[in-house]
Amino acid sequence: MIGGVLFECINHFLLLGVSLSATTVGLYLTPFCRTAVLLVVMMSVFGISMGILDTGGNVLILALWGDKGAPHMQALHFSFALGAFLAPLLAKLAWGTTASAQNHTETDLVPLMLNRSSGATSDSLFAAPEDVNLLWAYASIGTYVLVVSVFLFGLFCKKHSKQEKSTASAQEARRAKYHWALLCLLFLFFFFYVGAEVTYGSYVFSFATTHVGMKESEAAGLNSVFWGTFAACRGLAIFFATFLQPGTMIVLSNIGSLTSSFFLVLFDKSPLCLWIATSVYGASMAATFPSGVSWIEQYTTLTGKSAAFFVIGAALGEMAIPGVIGILQGHYPDLPVVLYTGLGSAMFTAVLFPVMYKLATLPLGHQPKGRKSEDQRALLSSSELNDCEEEHEEEDAEKWNEMDFEVVEMSDPVQESGRDTSREAPMEPTPEVSNQFLSNAYFSVNSSNSLRNHQDKRD
Repeated sequence: MIGGVLFECINHFLLLGVSLSATTVGLYLTPFCRTAVLLVVMMSVFGISMGILDTGGNVLILALWGDKGAPHMQALHFSFALGAFLAPLLAKLAWGTTASAQNHTETDLVPLMLNRSSGATSDSLFAAPEDVNLLWAYASIGTYVLVVSVFLFGLFCKKHSKQEKSTASAQEARRAKYHWALLCLLFLFFFFYVGAEVTYGSYVFSFATTHVGMKESEAAGLNSVFWGTFAACRGLAIFFATFLQPGTMIVLSNIGSLTSSFFLVLFDKSPLCLWIATSVYGASMAATFPSGVSWIEQYTTLTGKSAAFFVIGAALGEMAIPGVIGILQGHYPDLPVVLYTGLGSAMFTAVLFPVMYKLATLPLGHQPKGRKSEDQRALLSSSELNDCEEEHEEEDAEKWNEMDFEVVEMSDPVQESGRDTSREAPMEPTPEVSNQFLSNAYFSVNSSNSLRNHQDKRD
């Protein structure tokens, strides 16, 4: 919510850079926290910065590329999936290295050092952690985030705002007839989609060990398969988005999610089905979120507040659904509640998207005053061209009339002289007189035809 408001009045690059700087501070200070309250404060800093980044990244891509930014949107969310896949592996590597070093080199000294450190730092808020590898893990990721924030500050200093302003002004006129209804439906769509994604990724390990009876190593591999296919298909979606429409990708994702979750519920005790359906489910869930953002941008312009609205829906689904499902799974351990959640969410999103598509394709509402769409400009330009042609035709007609009148005036004395001579004596017309008469008739016929054609066009 805060990010959506701030992006309306602060430069995008500046706000993203400040958010990443706050993330860097939180990463550097988290290993040194000695109290639970201080750790909660650091996690709150993470939550605020991640919320602003989640909204700001989508808004920035839409501001730069608009409805043509589907591949860029897929690339943004692929980087998120790749980080979510690699970060747990790096953390596990750091913890594993620490455990082996303690077991083989300092088995006698570690308990004494822990007691001394806890006694010496019991009253302090910050203290160096005993796990040096954990400290280096946080410090390395914090340094990486700091470097990215420096690049964002550099982009802010360049002040490339002309392209953003021109793109925003061109997109302000596009607004769906049921703009807020679409946003509310997208809120619900992302609520169930993200909630199902996080629920399955969080509980597939415990579900596989308790309900299916897998070993912990196999269950860990199953969890890695889900997030690995999720990240891989988000990478492939970058290329698919270049020739597939976002709506098509959403439909394909819904079909894959519905099919895989149905087989998971149907064969919930089969390890083979669990492996195959989990990989398909992770691949199907990959491109839904970025495709949804790119799809809605085709029909109505997204601002910072509107983007924050459906991102809040995704965040609420990520927070609420896993918590509720965890409680239900504890009360009903014999039922595959996690799988039922995936199937129910897939059914809901599969039904909700056609409704959103129907609302989005309804005729647009009134355009804002002072702004004209491209179709209106094209029509106005064509009408102006017709007016110019009519003006030229009127000028030509006037010229023809003037020439006709001049010729008539010039021909009158000749005709009178011819009449006088004919009275005196009957004689045949001379060649000059006949040619002059034919020229007068030709000019008069042409002028009458041009006037008649001009009147027909105007009618």
